[in-house]
Amino acid sequence: MSDSPDIFAAGGVEAPLDPAPVAAQPYRVLARKYRPSSFDELIGQDAMVQTLGNAIKRDRLAHAFLMTGVRGVGKTSTARLIAKALNCIGEDGQGGPTIDPCGKCEPCQSIATGSFIDVIEMDAASHTGVDDVREIIEAVRYSSVSARYKIYIIDEVHMLSKNAFNALLKTLEEPPAHVKFIFATTEVNKVPITVLSRCQRFDLKRIKAEQLSAHFGYIVEQEGVHAEQEALDLIAQAAEGSVRDGLSILDQAIAHADMASVNEANNGEKGKSDVKASQIREMLGLSDRSAVRRLFGVLLEANSEALLDAIDEQYRVGVEPLSLMNGLLSLCHQVTLFKVGRANDPSLSDEAKAQLSSWAEQLSYPVLHRLWQLLLKGYEEVQQAHMPREACDMALLRVLCAAEMPDPGELAALLQRGAAEASPQSIPAPKTTSKTEPASTTTQSYEAVAAPAVEASAEPVRLQDATPNALPQDFQDVVNIIGKISPVLESILIADVRIINFSAPVIEYEPARPIAASDLKKITDALKDATGTVWTMKEGQGGAQPSMAEQVQLDRDAATQAILDTPLVKAAFEAFPDAELLENDIDNVIPEARSSQA
Repeated sequence: MSDSPDIFAAGGVEAPLDPAPVAAQPYRVLARKYRPSSFDELIGQDAMVQTLGNAIKRDRLAHAFLMTGVRGVGKTSTARLIAKALNCIGEDGQGGPTIDPCGKCEPCQSIATGSFIDVIEMDAASHTGVDDVREIIEAVRYSSVSARYKIYIIDEVHMLSKNAFNALLKTLEEPPAHVKFIFATTEVNKVPITVLSRCQRFDLKRIKAEQLSAHFGYIVEQEGVHAEQEALDLIAQAAEGSVRDGLSILDQAIAHADMASVNEANNGEKGKSDVKASQIREMLGLSDRSAVRRLFGVLLEANSEALLDAIDEQYRVGVEPLSLMNGLLSLCHQVTLFKVGRANDPSLSDEAKAQLSSWAEQLSYPVLHRLWQLLLKGYEEVQQAHMPREACDMALLRVLCAAEMPDPGELAALLQRGAAEASPQSIPAPKTTSKTEPASTTTQSYEAVAAPAVEASAEPVRLQDATPNALPQDFQDVVNIIGKISPVLESILIADVRIINFSAPVIEYEPARPIAASDLKKITDALKDATGTVWTMKEGQGGAQPSMAEQVQLDRDAATQAILDTPLVKAAFEAFPDAELLENDIDNVIPEARSSQA
């Protein structure tokens, strides 16, 4: 049959104008397309490359290598590069091991395509048993077919069973001269120490965000894609040091990007992708860094309505609550770095740097650390909550309540200064809180964050409760005066002082435990300031009464014994010998006894 166009005419069919197109090559994802083919293309692992290069030049090659590190930093790629370096014969076929394999000889090309017979790759996750290792042990006795070295690359080696590791030990310790082992693992802690000691270990580092961003810029240029620098920075940060993760995100971003109609960056060409930072945030559910800064500012301003509006805005644009909390944590960390002079984020704009510098000057270290702890606690709550959005609202409202509170040192100074300057007529009666009464949420967060060592009382107190010559009538009055000045000194009087004789302004006592001379001086100085009289505390022996703390315990023991002596309780213990009497934990914090004595 003739191949002329007449055959189409005979069948009443028009001849095709163009021949059938050749089938297009299937698309290769960026992570495979840009896999390093030489050590020069391996980014972020300079120390390992230098070590291997020196070992090859000096002919000091180990018989087993172990590559560790997080996913996507190049463990398997490095293993293949080592196989190339050891088996490269050069374009002329006369070369030896080199840190710069030619990539053109038959071993280099076959190793790159995974078809080289003397480089055996094994996935330990699917070959975990001792039988799989036994095959390796049997095969290492035979020389390589055409290569200089027979190389076994075992990926995820930590997945091998205990028996498989034990079977491999002897061969791994003394393999034949023509055999090299290269192991790769993400969980080196699961590899037996007996295996680690037989390998030369390389810990592959996470790639810095700056290096990743530059690498992604090179790739989009090669792909003919325009991408905003901020978009590349966002992808690099989301990759968390993993090249493969970053390339997967970049691949998705290019597919997600708009097709630019006419763009200067594309030289006026049509149909090229234009990767924008806003699309990356939408795709990954990331928060706009400027929006996070605005939210951080609202937290510091303690504006609850603006705070909830800002959270709503971020939620509507697709920002996950957990991502929002993570952004605030990162920003708090950046402000702290600015404060200590370690600001080194090149992706920050001048406006952002100015804002962070301003916050760093305004916020003290205690406030920054308190914000960090509150945000970290909120992050954990949002992470575990069944309703993340609501948990985010509550966590940030808690941060807002504590943001403007002073640190413990400032609080003590405010109490002393405010009490000294306040007039007696303007000061209300002291307000006390018993353990039996529930405290408000704001007071609890205040006590937990702002001043853990100070009694929760928003009302000012005056130091001079008594005028000169109006001396305290008993030791309880002394404790009340000191309690308004220093809870620490008050606790010493309550727990450590057993009164022998009280005759103001002389207190004779017996210590329940040693009391520092400096603390005694502080107590007498405080009493002098409060009463205008010089006080003396002298230590004596014999005839001492129990301390106030001991008296509380004695009263509690007596009350407990009275309960145990009742007929009903006795009958209950006789019926249930293993039963225990549970006491309500109400007054076990002794210093708070003064709340009922004020």
